[in-house]
Amino acid sequence: MQDENSVDRRVFARISTSLPVRFLASGKNKECYGKTVDISANGIGMLSEEELSPMTSLELWLELPDNRGPFYTRGEVVWSAPSVEEVGKSRSGIRLEKAELMGLAPLLWRR
Repeated sequence: MQDENSVDRRVFARISTSLPVRFLASGKNKECYGKTVDISANGIGMLSEEELSPMTSLELWLELPDNRGPFYTRGEVVWSAPSVEEVGKSRSGIRLEKAELMGLAPLLWRR
């Protein structure tokens, strides 16, 4: 039996995918880069060289496959920790400002 703190409360399933991401973080005066680890209609798991604090607002541009161009969205960092996947990088969980069902539909339902 799982304890109350380990129950997954996600509404949307996560899809493992690696997409290039450009982002602007509140409080930073530069464009930053990263890549997705996973994505859902209302959240993104991201790797980057930037250490992002929880509650940091982000503007993000995801490079979608098949030359669909960049997809713009906004979100907020929910958690961040040193990456176990890549040394020297940070892994962050980002909650999107609104569920992006239509904009991300080709990516989420192409499997």
